[in-house]
Amino acid sequence: MSAPKDRSRVEAIEKYLALEKQGIFDRDVEDDPPTIEILPGTVDYKQKKLKSRLMSKFAFSKARKFLNRIVAAGSLRVKEVVGVENLDNLDSGAVITCNHFSPMDSFLTQIAYEKSSSSKKRKLFRIIREGNYTSFPGFYGYLMRNCNTLPLSSNMSTMKEFFEGVDYQLSKGNFVLIYPEESLWWMYRKPKPLKRGAYAFAAKSRVPVVPIFITWEDLDEIGEDGFPIPYYTIHVMKPIYPDDNENPSADSKRMMQENYEAWKKCYEETYGKMLIYDTEAK
Repeated sequence: MSAPKDRSRVEAIEKYLALEKQGIFDRDVEDDPPTIEILPGTVDYKQKKLKSRLMSKFAFSKARKFLNRIVAAGSLRVKEVVGVENLDNLDSGAVITCNHFSPMDSFLTQIAYEKSSSSKKRKLFRIIREGNYTSFPGFYGYLMRNCNTLPLSSNMSTMKEFFEGVDYQLSKGNFVLIYPEESLWWMYRKPKPLKRGAYAFAAKSRVPVVPIFITWEDLDEIGEDGFPIPYYTIHVMKPIYPDDNENPSADSKRMMQENYEAWKKCYEETYGKMLIYDTEAK
């Protein structure tokens, strides 16, 4: 007998289907941890302190062991990584964007990154929300506080440090992962409308955006949550480069639109259907 469907998952799906009908795509549907203000000097965004680097290295080791375990156990299954060459041979840092549908998409992005030759010389940082850094419990919370994360903050002085940190990591040739949809909808297959922040970073720092779009097929096996186990394909797309002849504002809008069109094309080609939101179908 298969497991009953996890009620929290069912409720999350019901919530985002209702939001889609309203044309609201940037609202999380699961309860986020409470936000505690990150004060200036709390986060070593540039990782200049030895302690920060050592803690990050140790946390990464624990995260990699965890990833190895869930892959070996069949809890996370990857069919293939397509286009990993698009992460190779970049002559600068890059903003990586990814559709946000599961806590696992961060690990999936890590898998794609590690298949690239760039992983030997570039670190991968992740931008996360403030509450995930300050208040997320357990093992995942530990990783969010220590494993190459760049948390946002409700404190404006801290945000200045954040912006400087993102620009610094990109200037050092590293990758910065941003979820430009700004919401997590569990196992939502469609690309959601994008926000401009990721592309503003790329335009200001004069680095490319490398879009990643993750698709999946449902296996016949049912997971512990009562839903089919997904079999993922990670699509790494061609870099979108900044235009030196454009001002950063206009350039960021262009890069955002090109990213959306690349995701849309991938969705339609993979699933064999047009991208239509329920709001548009009314």
